[in-house]
Amino acid sequence: MSLSFSCSETRIRAFQIGDESDLHAIFHSAVHSRTVPGYNAKQRAAWAPEDWDMQDWQQLMRRLQPCVLELAGRPVAYADLQPNGDIGHFFVHADHTGQGMGRRLMQHLLDEAAARGLKTLQADVSLTAQPFFRNFGFVVLVQREVTRRGIRLANARMQKTWAELPV
Repeated sequence: MSLSFSCSETRIRAFQIGDESDLHAIFHSAVHSRTVPGYNAKQRAAWAPEDWDMQDWQQLMRRLQPCVLELAGRPVAYADLQPNGDIGHFFVHADHTGQGMGRRLMQHLLDEAAARGLKTLQADVSLTAQPFFRNFGFVVLVQREVTRRGIRLANARMQKTWAELPV
């Protein structure tokens, strides 16, 4: 079922204290629902466990300071862009994939990178998200495996570089 929305119903804003629980729900739904083709149940549970310590999650979100995409006033996606050009988290709630939310959020990050004068962005990208990142000009630098809670997960270090800053 595809839900329609207008851009006027969405907005991107800065992270606020109190967003942590909503962002965890987005993260958890994205990992457990949208990565099924590339990761098995054990891998998804290691990546986004049910028993994540919420104090640790709060500290992580407060450190990352992500931007939050809202639809009709509710957070449905979030991503961060660090000063060095790293994208640490980029997640869209499973109920809102395929609706342009990820595209809108990525365009926001690209605009923000240009405003900051960043010429290179990089991210550790899951198997299932690599095609999305490729659509925005990211290339795979290296395919690799990471270990989360003793379980190995494949991902890729991807990068986007501009010869000149986008206009």
